[in-house]
Amino acid sequence: MILRAALVFVLCAFAAPAVAAPIWGGASSRPSDTLPSDLRPGEWIWGGDSKRLGPMAVVVSLTEQRAYVYRNGLLIAVSTVSTGKPGHETPTGVFTILQKDKDHRSSKYNDAPMPYQERLTWDGVALHAGGLPGYPESHGCVHLPTAFAKLLFDATSLGMVVVIAKEGTSSPALVHPAVGSPIDAHTGALAASEALSGQEQYRWQPERAPTGMVSLLLSSSDRRMYAYRDGVEIGRARVEFRSGPAPVGTRAFMVASAGADQIGTSWVEIGIPGQETAAGTLVNAEEAARIVLPDAFRTALLAVLQPGVVLVLTDEHVLPQTTGPALQVLNADPAAL
Repeated sequence: MILRAALVFVLCAFAAPAVAAPIWGGASSRPSDTLPSDLRPGEWIWGGDSKRLGPMAVVVSLTEQRAYVYRNGLLIAVSTVSTGKPGHETPTGVFTILQKDKDHRSSKYNDAPMPYQERLTWDGVALHAGGLPGYPESHGCVHLPTAFAKLLFDATSLGMVVVIAKEGTSSPALVHPAVGSPIDAHTGALAASEALSGQEQYRWQPERAPTGMVSLLLSSSDRRMYAYRDGVEIGRARVEFRSGPAPVGTRAFMVASAGADQIGTSWVEIGIPGQETAAGTLVNAEEAARIVLPDAFRTALLAVLQPGVVLVLTDEHVLPQTTGPALQVLNADPAAL
């Protein structure tokens, strides 16, 4: 009798396996130059990532129902989300990842699957894969597309900062994030970022982050280049373009070899989504010579470049609006693109 009861128990256990988690959202990234506002529910963008590039941070806009992922100051990914519905609103504020569980199931909501869970509070708020109807419908968590949630889960570390913002209670820079990180990746506080004055051609403050990998962002719309190190802005400069209009779209490049001047520094293109066929293409001298920076800024920048440094060139705005007149940069050599 005991053996029969044991056999029945084993058979029942095998006959009722845990229900597999559904797959939510798109299976692959949209092109990198897709505007976040053009993403439909369940769609996302992942431009590529490497932990060695610097600290990561996430900004979730409850107002936009989107999540923005930054690595070393650069926007590397955007996703549609679904957050807490009325009565179960997702809290705003600065959080850190407390726990990660790839195969988590809810102890509160009937063993519901919560794949790639990254816990933000001990009372149940987390990032995880979930339903994405195009409006807030969760019980307080931030739902993500499954494929995106997996990429994020693999890229993050415990203690990483997540800022959740909402219109009326948060800074507009957090509610409507730009391609440059609006926060300090270490604390979640608003990033210290002061626009160049009308006559100021550049700013260079390496002491704000003395060590770490450098990342660069060039906005052709703002005519600005930004330098980040360890997730902190250390410099910005006005930019001009020779021989034709400013570039359009989004492209990414990486330093292949660094030298003491632009001639000794070579860059290769990164095959981001929508530009996959360009991967590994060496940037030619003619294209590099189109970009003009203030001479002193260029010299300072060349001194901190090393293989692996990433530059993102985009026609998206970083500044809320371009401030000051667009001055011609005189007596400046072409930057090493």
